[in-house]
Amino acid sequence: MSRSWKTTILGLLAVAGVTVTLVTPGTAYADGDLWASATIEPGREGIIEVGGYEGTPLGEGSVLTLTAPSTTRVTGTPFAGLGYRGSVTLGGSTGTYTFEGTPAAAEEPVSAAWKGRRYPFVLSVPEDAEPGTRLPDCTLVLRDAKGTVRQKGTCTVTVGLPAPTLSHPHSGVPLSARPRLLGSAYPGAQVTVRDAQEEEVCATTAAPNGMWWCVPEPALPPGTGRLQATATFNGVSAMSEQIDIVVAGAGR
Repeated sequence: MSRSWKTTILGLLAVAGVTVTLVTPGTAYADGDLWASATIEPGREGIIEVGGYEGTPLGEGSVLTLTAPSTTRVTGTPFAGLGYRGSVTLGGSTGTYTFEGTPAAAEEPVSAAWKGRRYPFVLSVPEDAEPGTRLPDCTLVLRDAKGTVRQKGTCTVTVGLPAPTLSHPHSGVPLSARPRLLGSAYPGAQVTVRDAQEEEVCATTAAPNGMWWCVPEPALPPGTGRLQATATFNGVSAMSEQIDIVVAGAGR
């Protein structure tokens, strides 16, 4: 996968509001299996990249198919070029890439088809999906031009946690040493507020309506500082934006 191609795809997805989760090169998967992994928040779209083929070269007409996990939909196949054509079935239950042959002007030989690059699919996760859940029935199949299965695999799609907010105090506004910190988070999530040194300031649990609040203990030191809220639920976490604070002095 060329750096310029990846930069273009990631930029377009970010503009469209699509969550992007990439697998670090070298991630361990079972030998001989196709693989893919992504974490996507409820009600959001995210990209999952398929890779791992190391078998014999496959030529024109070979097809890679991703079957979407239960309750999700494939909504896009953003990769294009070098002889690969993406498509999505009606309803989004599956998405495919078909190798149509190397263009005459391309430097990449046909023998490299399916090797050395990853193939992105865009998945949509329903709003009612519970964070931390691993969605079942996501499968991968690579077939040759005759329809013979050449390699299979599974993909792991985990429902992510929406980022919490830290809405009070407002950034840069002078405050007392023990202000009431509040915001919103996924209902039932454990919320921890930390300072710039990663020290815990206070912690609480988000209410059923998603609201949370807590008071620093001990008091915040005078001067400038920074706060950030982290929410954790069912094994997954998310962080709020950081806010800069100015503590006027010691308080009760």
